[in-house]
Amino acid sequence: MPVSQLPSQPIDNNSSAATDVTPVVALKELVARLHREQNKIQDLLSSLGFALRSFNNLNQFLELIPLMATRVTDADGSALFLYKPNGQVRLEQLHWQDSGQRKNIRKALEIASSQITLLPNTAPLANATGILDDQMHRYLGPDVQIFGTAILVKHTERGWLYVLSRDPEYSWTETRQKLVRLVADQTAVAIENDELAVELRKKERLDQELEIGAEIQRRLLPRQCPTVPGAVLAARCKPANRVGGDYYDFIATNHNKIQPKIKGGTETSRWGLVIGDVMGKGVPAGLIMTMMRGMLRGEVLHGNSPARILQNLNRVMYADLENSHRFVTLFYSEYNPYSRILSYSNAAHNPPLWWHAATKTVTRLDTLGMLIGLDANSQYEDAQAQLEPGDTIIYYTDGLTDAAAAGGDRFDEDNFVAGFNTACKYCNGPEEIVDYLFDQVQQFIGGDKQNTDDMTLVVLQIL
Repeated sequence: MPVSQLPSQPIDNNSSAATDVTPVVALKELVARLHREQNKIQDLLSSLGFALRSFNNLNQFLELIPLMATRVTDADGSALFLYKPNGQVRLEQLHWQDSGQRKNIRKALEIASSQITLLPNTAPLANATGILDDQMHRYLGPDVQIFGTAILVKHTERGWLYVLSRDPEYSWTETRQKLVRLVADQTAVAIENDELAVELRKKERLDQELEIGAEIQRRLLPRQCPTVPGAVLAARCKPANRVGGDYYDFIATNHNKIQPKIKGGTETSRWGLVIGDVMGKGVPAGLIMTMMRGMLRGEVLHGNSPARILQNLNRVMYADLENSHRFVTLFYSEYNPYSRILSYSNAAHNPPLWWHAATKTVTRLDTLGMLIGLDANSQYEDAQAQLEPGDTIIYYTDGLTDAAAAGGDRFDEDNFVAGFNTACKYCNGPEEIVDYLFDQVQQFIGGDKQNTDDMTLVVLQIL
């Protein structure tokens, strides 16, 4: 008996196709979704980088940080905590997707951070971070997961960036960790840039103040050498910093007395020639130099001898110099163009050198006397030198003799005396002598190097 044939089943052409196509479509959709996520993350990070370059206000930039951290990690929210100099941990910025819960989340985080006070300049702060984690768990509740990474500025922990999620299946994947660290690194860069900008503004203000101080000091130093009958003067001061402690001056000693007259009937007056050096450099030394200049000019007008002038100046300045823990070396002299006599007194300054034209030899002009400001009762001595035509006197500060070469050797007194002797023999006038000696010192320390101390020269040459 023939087997009856079963009715044929309708063939579903789409069934086989669906079985073959579904995995491919799913894979394509997955790739497309990952591509979209990648583009989204790249766009967010690019926006953050643009903001970092564009914003001048740190607070405006920090407002973006929790928002970016939330979006690149698909979390419910993010919180940025920063450590303050007083030891407080502060909730700096917060982003929470659900606006209805944002207020409660903020309150919980503020309470959590307020429970922590750090010791200033404490490092590392790992213990503080653990305490912060515990406080956040305590006040946010067990249903909120927290994941954080440190904000490191110059290897110093300055705060933490947290990602928050209520999703129990939310996982702290390696990719999310890298993304949050990247956002945290951008935050650290912004903080460091802001601090550098603050320091730069402070430096600019200080530079402006220093420039004003340097300009005032330049105006207080003689703009040009005076015209002294029968003599020629030259001078130069080269501060190591913009404001220096070296000092020189030319003071007309008009004492309302009848002065002798040189041949031709021209009335003459003695000229005070002074050089000094305040211990130290920079603004403090410059301020003392300025104060000393005014006091010395007042003393000179009383018509006293050089020794008495130094004695009175020392008594007047003693208290201020003692309080500032600084001292002053000072050489004061008065030149009479009619008699060619140089009267002088020294308060422990480098003795000026006297080149005798007749013998081509060098001697020193010196007297006993202590530093200005060392002892209120210091006594000083008077001395005189009878100068002759062709004689040259050079006043200088120790910045020239102490100038150091790269190997540490000093230019020293012997080299300076030898250079001065050579200059007096071959240079044509005081200005060339000054140029020659400064060139010698510069060659000694190195043509491209700056001396570490102020350098000052004053040259008096008798015609």
